[in-house]
Amino acid sequence: MEIRQFQPGDEPAVIALWQRCELTRPWNDPHKDVARKLEVQRELFLVGVEGSTLVAAVMAGYDGHRGSVNYLAVDPAHRRRGHGAALMRRVEAVLAERGCPKINLMVRSTNAEVLAFYRKLGYAPDEVVPLGKRLIPD
Repeated sequence: MEIRQFQPGDEPAVIALWQRCELTRPWNDPHKDVARKLEVQRELFLVGVEGSTLVAAVMAGYDGHRGSVNYLAVDPAHRRRGHGAALMRRVEAVLAERGCPKINLMVRSTNAEVLAFYRKLGYAPDEVVPLGKRLIPD
């Protein structure tokens, strides 16, 4: 799998990937999520391709204190090949180059498979409670 920066023409394939991976939610417009990411650290929006097929994607960010990872997705037909781990290694390397000391990410507590994936990569639960507040309704 080749890892490269997201290109605008990737949007339909990325959103379809998110939908296949059940990452989209009715209260988040995925088109707006893409547009917003392209306005902030667009170079941290990565995709994985095999030939001309987009098989993986991830959005990352760094605010000067912590890194973040959102929308990590690997096409179900291409899982168990190391694509998710490869994307995470790339994100970790890019963030470390920027001086990022730690990455925070959120996984739904009911998603045992993804929790196991991240634990295998060295991620562990933090003693925090994630809170959120919507500022702009989609």
